[in-house]
Amino acid sequence: MGAQAPLSGPDLKAGVVDSDVREGVPLLGHADGEAVVLVRDAGTIHALGATCTHYGGPLAEGRVFGGAIHCPWHHACFDLATGRAHGPALTALACWDVALEGGRIRVGARRDIASAEQPGPKSVVIIGGGTAGVACAEALRAEGYRGPITIVNGEGSDPVDRPNLSKDYLAGAAPEAWVFLRTREALEKSDITVVSEPAIAIDVAAHNVRLASGRDLPWEALLIATGAEPVRLSIEGAGLPHVHTLRTLADSRAIASAATAGSRAVVIGASFIGLEVAASLCARGAVVTVVGPEAVPLAGILGDEVGAFVRRVHESKGVEFRLGRKPQAIASDHVILDDDSRLPASLVVMGVGVKPRTDLAAAAGLRIDRGVIVDDELRAGPGIWAAGDLARYPFDDGLVRIEHFQVAVRHGQAVARSMLGRGPRRDVPFFWSRHHDVTLGYVGHAEEFDRVEIKGSLADRDAHAVYRKHDAVKAVLTVGRDQLALDVEAAMEIGDASALDALVR
Repeated sequence: MGAQAPLSGPDLKAGVVDSDVREGVPLLGHADGEAVVLVRDAGTIHALGATCTHYGGPLAEGRVFGGAIHCPWHHACFDLATGRAHGPALTALACWDVALEGGRIRVGARRDIASAEQPGPKSVVIIGGGTAGVACAEALRAEGYRGPITIVNGEGSDPVDRPNLSKDYLAGAAPEAWVFLRTREALEKSDITVVSEPAIAIDVAAHNVRLASGRDLPWEALLIATGAEPVRLSIEGAGLPHVHTLRTLADSRAIASAATAGSRAVVIGASFIGLEVAASLCARGAVVTVVGPEAVPLAGILGDEVGAFVRRVHESKGVEFRLGRKPQAIASDHVILDDDSRLPASLVVMGVGVKPRTDLAAAAGLRIDRGVIVDDELRAGPGIWAAGDLARYPFDDGLVRIEHFQVAVRHGQAVARSMLGRGPRRDVPFFWSRHHDVTLGYVGHAEEFDRVEIKGSLADRDAHAVYRKHDAVKAVLTVGRDQLALDVEAAMEIGDASALDALVR
């Protein structure tokens, strides 16, 4: 999904002076007609593609830490030595040979970095063709696993990039081709088999997955990545044809086709998904009203001040809010609220939360508690892993279940390493949420906080918010401060509380 960065800086084939490449500071140049960054890390110099393979972010503006270069946009990172991707990116960066000659650093030939074949399970089955499942399959191949991999995907389309369904694609700003994480054909080129029917049962003793057709798939390693499904309110009219939830490509298509210019849309739920949908429907020319029971949108997650800022952003684009209200019924052309007021609506979208899809895991006897319980390698049982939206995993002395795209990608990649006998790594949660022309970045995870500190000016879109619990920094939200977000992630990754505190004060 990345785009080629414009060529600028020195011709790295001709070389640069050794001293121009400073420790930990990417230097942008070009070689063979491609944008390339030089990075000196612990004395070793690396040359890699300069464009993030996720959405084309400028890696020269990123940060170098933990043996990787990190993108400032969505925090994808890439190993300096191999170019291998970590979520939200799936595709590795190109790498080039580097030589130091006569005090000049020159980039040589582009090189292929192929992993040696790695021993692993006799077969891998992945239930779920979403983010975590695709990331696991591709990471297994990148790590050198050559055994059979089967993805069971019963969603009715090729695997999709879910953030696109509520953002660019729904807004009409991106073609449908952008929606797909990988097509079936692309996966099969990597010798990954895709089965387009649902799984209906897991036989733990026999190591089989039963498909809807009655066929059994044998596995030695199993990943359950069935994700979460939207909640549909149990109110009169919730099943009417113009009432939608959003999870699949078909859902997004249906909502987009109904959001014509001047149409009246009611979004039920002032959550991230609800507000992103509201922004996208506005972009299509719909007249949008958001209904929610809270006094301030997102206050429970981001605090009152940030929530009020997000509301103002939406209102400035024409979104209306009916907060402190709940829907009590939906009719063919309006929504009735709990104060008996009526909102005209030819389109209704419910964004009131999701619930993890745990039925298969529960029937297989795995531990369930608001998700599938896993260990620090995301293992749910012998030979069985769970990842993504349905996994509750250890983080900061507790168990968390986090519904973020970046987390799901890194979960899938972590499961691949675990299946091959490699240990866990600490990944810091990150998510981004776009509201019209404002993007929020959020690093860390604050399930609870007792204090929010706002630094800078939200009105000027140059600020960060610090979420503390018992004085400890649990998460940081940024608006217009991408570099700070990366520095915060670096401090969190190594657990340096003093450095973290100094950064955000």
